[in-house]
Amino acid sequence: MNIVLAIIVLSVIIIVHELGHFILAKANGVMVMEFCIGFGPKLVSFKKGETVYSIKLLPFGGACIMLGEDFLDTEDEAEEGESEETSDNSAEKSVKEKYDMSRSFPAQSVWARMSILAAGPVFNFILAFVLSVIIIGFAGYDPCEVSAVADNSPASSAGLEAGDLITKINGHRVTFSRDLSLETLMHPDRTLNITYEREGQKYTAKVVPEYQKKVSYMTGITILSDCSIQTVENDSPAKKGGIKAGDKIKSIQGTEVENTQQIVDIIAACDGSEQTIVVERDGKELTLNVTPQMKERESYYTGLYSYGARQKAGALSTVGYAFKDVGYWIRTVFGSLGMMFRGQVSLDDVSGPVGVVSVIGDVVEESKSDGAFYVLLNLFNMTVMISANLGVMNLLPLPALDGGRLLFVILEILRGKPVAKEKEGIVHFAGMILLMILMVVVMFNDIKNLF
Repeated sequence: MNIVLAIIVLSVIIIVHELGHFILAKANGVMVMEFCIGFGPKLVSFKKGETVYSIKLLPFGGACIMLGEDFLDTEDEAEEGESEETSDNSAEKSVKEKYDMSRSFPAQSVWARMSILAAGPVFNFILAFVLSVIIIGFAGYDPCEVSAVADNSPASSAGLEAGDLITKINGHRVTFSRDLSLETLMHPDRTLNITYEREGQKYTAKVVPEYQKKVSYMTGITILSDCSIQTVENDSPAKKGGIKAGDKIKSIQGTEVENTQQIVDIIAACDGSEQTIVVERDGKELTLNVTPQMKERESYYTGLYSYGARQKAGALSTVGYAFKDVGYWIRTVFGSLGMMFRGQVSLDDVSGPVGVVSVIGDVVEESKSDGAFYVLLNLFNMTVMISANLGVMNLLPLPALDGGRLLFVILEILRGKPVAKEKEGIVHFAGMILLMILMVVVMFNDIKNLF
């Protein structure tokens, strides 16, 4: 059931993306040859008006094929018994004789083509915004309020206290508790110039992260605040002991655990002895044996904590926070790309469709105890994140993606004439091959991480 829900989430995101292209194509008078969800062999298809609608075997993708984009893969041509040996030129000539090419995608003005290409990502942002309104409307938002300040820490030395509301970090406005987490994740060693409010008054503080180098026993996992495991390092003691991402730690050596710090403290004091860890997985408890290893750990410490407790907002404020929420996810995508280029994120941290389905399944499983309503809200939250991510990635100027095609339209505006169709086709074809290779590598990595 979890896999079905995950596929539904991905399908909705893809449908909305392709629907954006479809609606703007129709609005500009372009003939849409096929609107499909998925890749590979067709499972179901029907024709309504001039468009073939189909669902294909692999539900990870989709397409809105417009006249002039693909001359060889249309059902109309197949029905007429076209030979596989027919040349590209004769097929193109046949299509031009049969259809009104003034309605083809290439025949439209540059502005019409730009609007059609940009519509997919824009619709993804709209979907993310609408769902953000629903989530914040029901669950509230997470203000960047200081929840705790550790004694004798850089944050306490800077004068920050629990209850302070952070409004700016390094000159950038912040709204959510997540903004602080994102800043410290992307730039752990950067000094935090913080503007905050306390009892209606504004103050500033400078928090200089303290570099720490410690040697302690570790298992190779990252843990969320609810004691569930976010990631498991390859070849780590946890991996060897059978722990998986999504597991929730219930107890260690018979001691029930309630927070992340408690888990860290127990492991650090184990003296390298084997630890009996009870985890919850798919609603069942499993007992696993893990032997922590001594490891040197480098980190930057501020002693500043914001747990992200949610607060309700008024109707207008909800809309404003929803805009900011989508903006947060867009910044997260760009920040993650920056971390990849800086070597802070490895291929093991990148997920493809299989990994996303697994994560969505874990989210559903963890939310079941809270009831169907919270399962739905968490699915909405995952949809917001993935939809915003897809919107950004598709706007990047990479061959074969919407952004790459938009780049050629912009070049046409600058040059005063289009790039030769053959040259553009070669670039997009090469880009598609590279993307397919990347997808295979990421999918292999996803499958490997499941076991």
